[in-house]
Amino acid sequence: MPGSSDPQISIVVPAYNEAQRLPHSLRLLREYFGSRSSRSYEVLVVVEHSTDGTLELAREAASEQANFHVIDNPVQRGKGCAVRSGMVKARGAIVFFMDADLSVPLEEIDRFLAHFEAHPEDAVLLGSRQHPGSRVERRQGLFRQSMGKTFNRILRALSLLPFRDTQCGFKAFRREAAREIFSLQTIDGFAFDVEVLLLAQALGFRIRELPVRWLNSPESKVHIVTDSLRMLGDAFTVRRRVARVMRLRDLPVP
Repeated sequence: MPGSSDPQISIVVPAYNEAQRLPHSLRLLREYFGSRSSRSYEVLVVVEHSTDGTLELAREAASEQANFHVIDNPVQRGKGCAVRSGMVKARGAIVFFMDADLSVPLEEIDRFLAHFEAHPEDAVLLGSRQHPGSRVERRQGLFRQSMGKTFNRILRALSLLPFRDTQCGFKAFRREAAREIFSLQTIDGFAFDVEVLLLAQALGFRIRELPVRWLNSPESKVHIVTDSLRMLGDAFTVRRRVARVMRLRDLPVP
C-alpha cells in the first residue's frame, strides 16, 4: 500500500558508461522538478558496472539532491537488469523509466501525467516514435531507422505485440502495474521491453501508445547489428517464458 511519504512520481534512469551525458541529464531533471515544486518525486539512477566514473558522478549528484538516489549494480548485465533494479524499488504512484540521454525531453512527462489523470483505465504508457503525432526532430541514421522498423515488423508478424514502437526508451506505469510486471521480468538485454509489454498484456493491464518529441542521441549504446540479432533471439524465446509464468500463476496464457 502507498505510504504517506511516498512520492507522486518516480524516475528510473539506467546508466552504463554515461559519464559524458549523465551529469547534464541529472541537472535537467533537477531543474525540471524544481520548476514544479508541487510535485513530490524521486530519481533513481541505476549504475551498471562502468569504467568511466559514472558511479562517482551519480553519487556526487545524489549527495547534493535529497530526492536523487543511486543504485549500484556491481555487474554489467544489461539495460533490462538495470531498469528492473530501479522499477522494483520505485515508490512513486507513477513510475517512469527513461534513457540517460533524455532523447525524449522531460516536458513529455507532463503530457503522460495528464493522460493518466484523464484515463484511469490506462496502466502503461509507451512513448512511440512511430506514432503519427510524434515529432522526431533529430533522426537516427537511415541504417538504424531501417533496423528498428524491421525489428518491430517482425514482432508484429509473429503476433507478439501490436505496437508501433516497442523500443523507445520512455515508458510510464502506474505503481501497481510496475511492481507486478517487473517482479516477473527476467530479460537482461535490450529485448526486455518486449517481455515487459507481453507481461503487461498477459496480466490484463491496459497499454496505450502516445506520441512523443524525440531527438536522437548519436552516442547510442546499442550496437545495431549484434544487439538487433540478440534482441530477435530473445523475442523468439520470451513469449514461451511469459506463458510459463502465467501458467505458474494460474492466469490466462496470451
